[in-house]
Order: sequence, then C-alpha cells, then structure tokens
Amino acid sequence: MSTIENTSRRRARDYERDRRASDNRGRRKINFSLLNIGKGIDIPFVLLILVLLTIGITMMFSASYPVAYYEIGDSYYYLKRQLLFALIGLAIMFGISFLDYHYYHRFAAIILGLSYFALLLVLVLPSQEGGVHRWIGFGAFGIQASEISKFAIILFLAHWGSRYYDRMDTFKFGILPGAAVFLSTALLLLFEPHYSCIVIIGILTVVMLYVSGIKVKWLAIGAAILAVLILLLWVTGMLTYAMERMDGWGQALNEDLDREMWNSTWQTRNSLYAIGSGGLFGLGLGQSRQKYLYLPEPQNDFIFAIVCEELGLVGAVIILLIFALLVWRGVIIALRARDRFGKLLGIGLISHIGLQVILNILVITDWLPNTGISLPFFSYGGSSLLTLMFEMGVILSISRSSNIEKS
Repeated sequence: MSTIENTSRRRARDYERDRRASDNRGRRKINFSLLNIGKGIDIPFVLLILVLLTIGITMMFSASYPVAYYEIGDSYYYLKRQLLFALIGLAIMFGISFLDYHYYHRFAAIILGLSYFALLLVLVLPSQEGGVHRWIGFGAFGIQASEISKFAIILFLAHWGSRYYDRMDTFKFGILPGAAVFLSTALLLLFEPHYSCIVIIGILTVVMLYVSGIKVKWLAIGAAILAVLILLLWVTGMLTYAMERMDGWGQALNEDLDREMWNSTWQTRNSLYAIGSGGLFGLGLGQSRQKYLYLPEPQNDFIFAIVCEELGLVGAVIILLIFALLVWRGVIIALRARDRFGKLLGIGLISHIGLQVILNILVITDWLPNTGISLPFFSYGGSSLLTLMFEMGVILSISRSSNIEKS
C-alpha cells in the first residue's frame, strides 16, 4: 500500500475520532456539583493568572490615582471599577471552566455572526471621543465590539481547522475561508477605524491557519496580496487615520522637532522617560513621576511604562517572565487536549495573550507606532478584562476535560 493511501486513511480515522469525541462531549450535561469543583483544573495556570491579576490591579491603581483625582476627584475611581471587573471576571472564568468547550464547536458560526452584528452595530451608534465607532454602551458599562471579534475568529478557525484538517492544505478549504473571515472583519474594523485590532486579528488568523496545516506558500501569497491592498488603501486615502497615528514614530527623542510633531510624540516621549528613569531596580512602588499628568492615560495602554519606572528593569523582566510562563503553560494545556479542536482553540487563545503583550511592549518602547493595544491583566478596562477572563476560562475547560478523561 502506498504512503499516500496510508496517510489518507490515518487522517480519515483521526477525523472520525475527533468528530465522535466532539459529538459525545457535546451531549454531556454541564455538571456544577460541588464535588467537581477543582477536579481536573490546571492549578499552575490558575496561579499564574491570579499572580498577574494581582500585580496588574496593584500597578493599575498606582498608575491611575493621580489622574483619577485630577479628572474625577476620586483617587480610587479606577481601582474600585477594576476590582469589580476582576471579581466578575474571576466568577466568569471559573464558571466557564465547567462548561465543556465542545459546545463552542457547535456554535462557532453563530458566534462569528454575532461578532459581525456587533461590528455593524457600532457603526450606526453615535461616535465616541475622536470620532471613532468602537463601543456598545449599556448604561455606565460598555463593550468593544472588536473584543468579540478576536474570540469569534479564533473559535471559527479552530472549528474549521479541526473539521477539515485533512484538506487544509488546499486553497478551497485552507486559505479561502480564513481569508474571507479576516478580510470581512477587517473591512468593518476599517470603518470604525480600529487598525491595531486589524493587525491583531491578521496575525491571529495566520497563526490559526498555520497550526491547522495550511501550506507556507499560501501564507506568502496572502502576505503579498495584503501588501497590495494596503498600498491601494494608502493611495486612495483610506489610511489617513492610520498615517496620523504613525506621525512621529521613532522620533520621540529627537531634539529638532517642530511644535506639532512635539505634541504628536508627547505620550511616547514620556513613556520613554518613565522607562529610562526606572533604572535597574526602579523608583519604588507608587513613586513614579511621569504618572503625574505627564504621561497621558497611564492606566491604559502605557501602564507598563509606569511599571518600568516604579519596579525597574528587574521588576519588568520578572513580570514578562510570568507572562511567558502563562503562555508556555497554555500551550502545554492545548497540546494535551484530547481532540484537534481543543488543541487549536487553546493555542489560538493563548497566542492572543502573548501577541498583545509583545505588541504592547513594542508600542511603549517606540518600536511600533502608538496604537491602542492594551496589556492583558494590567490595562484598565472592563470590556477587555472580562473578555480575557472568559478566554482563560475556556482554556481551563480544555485542561479540565483532558485531565478528567486521563484520570
């Protein structure tokens, strides 16, 4: 028998095994019995999340209390809200960890459709500060539609890759669905506009397609086509907002800037000042100078600059090592999943965390243009934190399922 026939039969057997496993697990009832609490859960992963969440909230408070007092009159404003979001997020994470992740397999297309609806909805809602359309408001709370899109794309591509993995090396089943999902989502994000999210979902799409088994040549062709599209958008003026965000990129510390460019690079410049003044061991917790209205929005995307200033290079490296351990543990959990869907979903979700950490660090150090990329567990924001904790719950569900089955 030829090698090709053996490979084909093996893939067919694997696919049938994964399909049956997903169907059987999908029929299981959700068991919230107290006897099952903690059973199968990945303790190292949970501890890493709790450590990052604790350090993140502490640093968010340290970075935010001056601006909170100046703008709102309550130094604890951001802390109280972030603590509430964190408690809700922890409840969501542990609750979702009990839900068999194979249920998402069934509803992947529906969840993707809901993400499209959310992206369309924000376009017809009133614009926010700066003329952007990104938030769906619910009273005092709001959610970014793009946060739903990130999870929806990871989920759909994990669903598609596990269902058609034996044909992912073809154009029809490999590159075409991924390109269609990415381009349609990117088009809607273009009208918000939200270019940083386009970059994130673009990289996540490449990661998901690659681990699903598509040929590298398709990635190269896709990169070439994307470059042409970006060129066309630039020529037609549709990238004006993005080009404005790139003004001053790499020039923050130049001395011969005119007033307009000086103002454009103000946030990045003070971010670099904060990082540099921290030195090896930092100025001490709570002792940052740049957070006193020099660095705009220190509790959000540039919070790690305050971390570097107060905890120094040593503290910053330790935090990055904890993030690396979280990503490593997430990959281990994904690889131990009993089916291909769990593997792909777990890798996609933990890649999202690692990607945002890397991009955020590159932005605050002026290696990338100043765009709105939050730092997981650290940056202020209920929408991003709750979505993040939900994703962590899904990964814990994958670990719980594989550990219980193994035992």
